[in-house]
Amino acid sequence: MFRYVRPRDLDEAVAALAAGGDSASLLAGGTDLLVSMRQGLVAPAVVIGIRGLPELNGIGPHGEDPLRIGAGIALTDLAEHPIIVARYPALAQAARSVGSRHVRNMATLGGNLRLPTRCWYTNQSENWRASRIPCWKTDGGLCHVIKTSTTCRAINSSDTAPALLALDARLEAVSVRGRREVALADFYNDDGVNHTTLASDEIITAVLLPAARVRTLFTKATARTGLDYGYGTLAAAVTGSNRAIRSARIVAGSVGSWPVLLAHAGAIIVERGLNESAIADAAAAAREDLGEVANLFSPPGYKKRLVRGLVLQVLEQLRRQKLPVD
Repeated sequence: MFRYVRPRDLDEAVAALAAGGDSASLLAGGTDLLVSMRQGLVAPAVVIGIRGLPELNGIGPHGEDPLRIGAGIALTDLAEHPIIVARYPALAQAARSVGSRHVRNMATLGGNLRLPTRCWYTNQSENWRASRIPCWKTDGGLCHVIKTSTTCRAINSSDTAPALLALDARLEAVSVRGRREVALADFYNDDGVNHTTLASDEIITAVLLPAARVRTLFTKATARTGLDYGYGTLAAAVTGSNRAIRSARIVAGSVGSWPVLLAHAGAIIVERGLNESAIADAAAAAREDLGEVANLFSPPGYKKRLVRGLVLQVLEQLRRQKLPVD
């Protein structure tokens, strides 16, 4: 059994989370937490309902530059918001790719960004897990996926994270200790257990997106749209003309314990532009950028080939896109 707390505002929510300590969980959409509770993966003593808090909602200007997106916004609303669709289509595409319409109506942006990593060996029933030796994710000391690994290799399956990483987003988080901002690139760890830098007493309040004339795209490869997590996702954002690329950020998701910034592939595009030869070389370089790929849900060799194909597909589509206007 657990105790349910319904704070009236963000200050009360932060105070309740601090008081609850490691035994408290936040409930916004509940599309992941409730499933995890049924599987016995988490058993919070206190559940804090934060859905509908005004401080976590809304999309609008923030200061002189960034767009502020409340972490409590439902993914359906995010995917259909006119500013997001017009200026950041990759984010709209990523939000639209999460689950079914019913899931997106409940799931929130903040929840998707802090989505727990997934592993075929742990996201099962308690009886199934009891038949195996405990792993890193279940308080053991080994990885069933890669036996020699010293960390958990569970998969980060957030769809919005690669799109926001490509857009160079920042997160805003708050606790009883105050408010802070962190670049999304510094938010994730390559560790399936401790996969974010978010403290246990912090709440993600917003995502901040820089204003830029950027071409963006997101794509997802999955077995069954609306039902399955992706075998692999890819997001890219470029600024400048095809001949003179000023910046290129390419991010692969669902291939490891964190979204992977394909730095070498992006550098090739910046150096040589968006042309057929550079795109082919960037796709080849992406396989090396990936590093160690966990053999979860599909073989690592397949995932590397998949990412190469997704890079080719996305960059070629970006090459054909018209430059955005102010």
